[in-house]
Order: sequence, then structure tokens, then C-alpha cells
Amino acid sequence: MANMTGKSMTTLSTPPSASPEIVLALEKINKIYGGSVPTQVLFDIDLTFAASTFNGIIGQSGSGKSTLMNIMGTLDRPTSGIVQINGRRTDQLGPDQLAEVRNETIGFIFQFHYLLPEFTALENVLMPHLIKYGSASKAIRDRATELLDLVGLSGVKNNLATRMSGGQQQRTAIARALIMNPRIILADEPTGNLDSDSTETVYEIMREINKTFRTTFIIITHDRHIAEKTDRIIEIKDGRISLDLDRR
Repeated sequence: MANMTGKSMTTLSTPPSASPEIVLALEKINKIYGGSVPTQVLFDIDLTFAASTFNGIIGQSGSGKSTLMNIMGTLDRPTSGIVQINGRRTDQLGPDQLAEVRNETIGFIFQFHYLLPEFTALENVLMPHLIKYGSASKAIRDRATELLDLVGLSGVKNNLATRMSGGQQQRTAIARALIMNPRIILADEPTGNLDSDSTETVYEIMREINKTFRTTFIIITHDRHIAEKTDRIIEIKDGRISLDLDRR
């Protein structure tokens, strides 16, 4: 894929002799939902994700993959087990610290873009920074503009979210996920609402970002076509890992 900015960008590489840096680790993760009849949806999940990798998690509806994503993103806590992000155990972090992890270390891309309709594409990209700091310097605004350029949207940066196509809205959501320089992007069915052409564009943008910024991607999907284009496929069936194929 050609560079979306039209500029030459250097992809950094890890020396062959270096051990991979683990940015996300899950150890013996179980999740049980309560009620009159408790239901276990995840069983002893052990996974590690190295920096700069491009991963796919596939599973049918009800397989537990969305619950797993919520736990990886600290949106939910496991019933038992340990989650470590950048070497920090999330069970030892309070609500404010977890919110900081979500804002600064993890970028989220969802099936529905969750853009704020009353704001422009540029303002939506800036939103995570504005939530944390209350204002945006010229340097941050320039970065947001560069990110929109990266995803091919420099021409519509001042358009309201409601005046963009579905594919443009999802690309805006990708730029928004990058504004805080996250080390990890969790993408939950990022192409689920898109046509085939927009799906391919969004996939190529995610791959370009992974290569350029060394951002770790974990793409959660039921679409085997998308999962098979990643470097590592993890399949979840009935709350258990049935396949973990690393093709790097």
C-alpha cells in the first residue's frame, strides 16, 4: 500500500537478536457472569502479544471474543487471572489509573465509529486529548491533521461527522485512536459495517499504521477473510483458545 501521506516514512525494526517486548499478557483468565445460573464465558486464557505485531482474534457470536477484548482493554475485569499491560498488573490499578491506561496506552476502534455528530472530523480526532487536557495546542492540532492525512481524509477534516460516508467515519475513528500515541490498538469488528471496498481500505490503513508506527494491533472479528490477512490468528471457541497460529 502506498503511504497515505505521500511522504517517505521509515519503518523501525527490532534487531534479530532482541527478545520481543511483551506489551500485553493474559494469564489464566476466567470470566463468569453471575445471576441465578452463573455462566462461564472464558476458560483459562493464556496469551501474550509482542510489540509491533499484527494479530487477529476470530470467533463466532457467543464465543467469548468480545468479552476477551473488554478484559484486554480494561473495560471489564476477569473473574480470575492476571492481565498485564506494559508490565503493569491491571488488578493492582485503581479506576483513575485504569482510565489513564485506556486513554494513553490503548486505542479503541469499534464496529460503530462512535463519532460525536456535532463535531468535525478534526475535533473528533482531538477528543481523547481534549478529555484529558481540556485544550489542544497547535502542535496537537497539527498532529490530528497529519493523522487525518494519513488515513486519506485531509480534504474533509472540517466536515461534520454526519456529512461523511461510513468508510470516512471509520477512518476518522482510526485517526482518533492514534492521537494519544497508543502502543496497542484493539479493533472490535472494525469493518463490520463497511462494504467490501471500504473494508479493504480500512484494513490497508491499519496495516500501514502497524508498519509505520510499530503499533500492536489486535483485531477481533468473525470475518475469516480479515483474520487470515493478519500475522497471527487466534481462534476462540466456547470460551477457549482452539487455534493460535503465528505466521511471522
